Amino acid sequence: MRRRGGYEYTTDAPLSARLANRRLTEASVGVADFAGKRVLDVGCGDGTYTLEIATRCGTKTIEGIDPAPEAIEAARARHAGPGISYEIASAYELPYDDLSFELAYLRGVLHHMDRPAETIREALRVAPRIVVVEPNGYSPALKLIERFSPYHREHAERSYSARRLDDWVRDAGASVERRTWVGLVPMFAPDWVAKTAKRVEPLVERTPGLRAIGCAVYVFSASCKGAV
Repeated sequence: MRRRGGYEYTTDAPLSARLANRRLTEASVGVADFAGKRVLDVGCGDGTYTLEIATRCGTKTIEGIDPAPEAIEAARARHAGPGISYEIASAYELPYDDLSFELAYLRGVLHHMDRPAETIREALRVAPRIVVVEPNGYSPALKLIERFSPYHREHAERSYSARRLDDWVRDAGASVERRTWVGLVPMFAPDWVAKTAKRVEPLVERTPGLRAIGCAVYVFSASCKGAV
């Protein structure tokens, strides 16, 4: 959803989107060390979170790729900086040699892909370690949204279970290192809903069993054997 040269969840985003995305960034940097790394941001959109990871973590370099020319145009115009670059490219055929990067970041990408397992395999070809952020396929609430939401049905958005994602990682020759389930704030919701959900969020996240079905997002890092 594009808006005013960017995406609706980043451009003039409501409180709910700001809170939800801030939590996803916190979880991402909690499962892997981005500092001083050569990072590839797969499916970077308008570059908002590419820049956020670069400035927050002090990456050595970070390159964002996206198949949409308008997304890369927006990223270059709004979120460039030293050591930050953007290219038009497909996640299925990344235009880089093996192990060109130290870490690949896939934030909210796989549920948009027709061949998500191939995307994981290709990311692990160009980097020995990946960080993945995806809607939690164990969430009953999310499954209801996917079934009845016109937007989700129109765009064929679907979530995957942690087990299925882990299987794809294993099939690509890697293994999950760290995992967590986070987030309770809906991306687009009235402020009062966002504030209420944010207050309850820490309790849900730290409760075994409940977090795997109650949280909105699954976040994990995975690496190939021998990755440093």
